[in-house]
Amino acid sequence: MQEFSVRITRQHQAADPYFYMPFEVPDGVTRIDATLSYPKAEDCIIDLGALDPRATDYPTSQGFRGWSGGARDRFFIATDDATPGYIHGQIPPGRWKVMLGLYKIPDDGADIRVMVDFDKSPRPIAPQPERTFPVRRQAGWYRGDLHCHTFHSDAAGSPELLHAAAKQAGLDFLAVADHNTITQRRYFHPHSSADLVFVRAMEITTAVGHANVFGVDDWIDFRMTKPEHAHTLARLVHESDGLISVNHDKPTIPWDYDLPEIDCMEVWQSHWLAWNWVSLERYQQRLASGLKISAIGGSDFHQPARLMPEGPLVLARPTTVLYLNELSEDAVLGAMKSGHGYVTESPTGPHLELVANGQPMGSTVAGPVAAEALVRGAVGDRLLWLDASGIVSEQVIEADDWTGHYAGSPDRFLRTEIVAVASSETIVAEFRDAFAGKSLPWQLSEEDIARQTIRRAISNPIYCRAG
Repeated sequence: MQEFSVRITRQHQAADPYFYMPFEVPDGVTRIDATLSYPKAEDCIIDLGALDPRATDYPTSQGFRGWSGGARDRFFIATDDATPGYIHGQIPPGRWKVMLGLYKIPDDGADIRVMVDFDKSPRPIAPQPERTFPVRRQAGWYRGDLHCHTFHSDAAGSPELLHAAAKQAGLDFLAVADHNTITQRRYFHPHSSADLVFVRAMEITTAVGHANVFGVDDWIDFRMTKPEHAHTLARLVHESDGLISVNHDKPTIPWDYDLPEIDCMEVWQSHWLAWNWVSLERYQQRLASGLKISAIGGSDFHQPARLMPEGPLVLARPTTVLYLNELSEDAVLGAMKSGHGYVTESPTGPHLELVANGQPMGSTVAGPVAAEALVRGAVGDRLLWLDASGIVSEQVIEADDWTGHYAGSPDRFLRTEIVAVASSETIVAEFRDAFAGKSLPWQLSEEDIARQTIRRAISNPIYCRAG
């Protein structure tokens, strides 16, 4: 047993939000156990992780052995198994580090104690999970959730429960983006199937911004400490042929880094009333500046320790709907990048398909535009047409299966939104029922609920240029 103590102050936090406590691992160790002790409180929260001797300063491509954030105060790493969030396998001798994230430190500092123990009992070296490549060879619209969590980071529920929730919701694909780790792949790699394709994902989580990485099997270093490190992150992701998406750019965790070259943006996270009008407006501004960014949505659902019934605050609220020539991870990633899809309130939410000059969402068209929006499931609501200047046309959705039309010369892009009118009262009532007997969440006020226009679906843009 080795024991280390240190007093952490605000000065440590200001110098570097990550603090490292090194320890020596001798030859022959097959299991490491570590425990973190500190006076946890509302103003004192310290995250926990581990690096092995191969790790370098930021950014490192090797040596990451796990991260659990503030969800755990102990972990083990063995050759054949590990705590969720931590990577099992070979245990090289040398200088390892317990990695602490200094998320919240009180004014007078905090005393930290770390205990490390070793075991040399014979154990096999278990292989890492192998990726599978399921395909459903059928073209069509497919539904998924691109942002959710298990107990491999800070949710209480297992991958098995999240899998059951996805099947209950009728999803076709799911991206499990646990915080700063990839160990959820232990379950999701072998269980990906043509019935439910699991998309590789990881949420880069820092104190001043979150971003999802998609389609990368390896861990990506999250230890960003400077605004310009966002560009480093994007480079690392793109060098690995992955996609990067800025998450929930709104209160309470907006994206406060430089904006790097991103492929997607999460314009809708959780229930619409969770301040999503802020992230949608920021998306509109970025499109108006000339950027081409695909809109996606994700529930950010943290699976509880039991399977929840369907409702307004569970998995796939909202749902990202993509048109695919086949259902596979590569097809999902391709449609995400191209913007060939839309975001809707739930797996049974309104359908919103935008076509301009015969071209689908995500395309670029030239000259005057003749556009159609195919809408299902939103009779009595309103369809908005928007370009870089804002709303350019509005129409009442007159039937359950209805097509809206627009003709003109949009500035830079054309996109559509379905806003709740006939459905508004029901949506708000269901939201209130979900919090019956409780105060409003997310620091919402009654005025916020009364004045906000509720979106039910958001299309990706079609980009426009002069003929």
